[in-house]
Amino acid sequence: HVQLVESGGGSVQAGGSLELSCTTLGYPYNPYDACMAWFRQAPGKEREWVATADSQGKRRYANIAAGRFTVSQDRAKKTLTLQMNRLKVQDTAKCYCAADLERTCDSNDYLARKYPVWGLGTQVTVS
Repeated sequence: HVQLVESGGGSVQAGGSLELSCTTLGYPYNPYDACMAWFRQAPGKEREWVATADSQGKRRYANIAAGRFTVSQDRAKKTLTLQMNRLKVQDTAKCYCAADLERTCDSNDYLARKYPVWGLGTQVTVS
């Protein structure tokens, strides 16, 4: 049973930084080839894609993240990180890690329905 566990959320002032991590637990196979993504959902809003990274080094960003956030996947550790800089109040949201463990990323990786495995989320609050 594969699980994704997020960590690193918290409260920060506008202009500050946070780093989120997502760890894959219970994946029994090697090598680890997965497309992993960060999504976020603010109160009263739909879930939106933030960034993706796969085990081959491909990375993509939504416009909301480009230039401020950096996503990376560590294939050996089966982790995904999101370094968020210059945070804004409008970045306040619950952030979710998602993964498709059977493919590398493609041009449709901004679609939530492409990811069968999700974490429970970690809260990011910017004031």
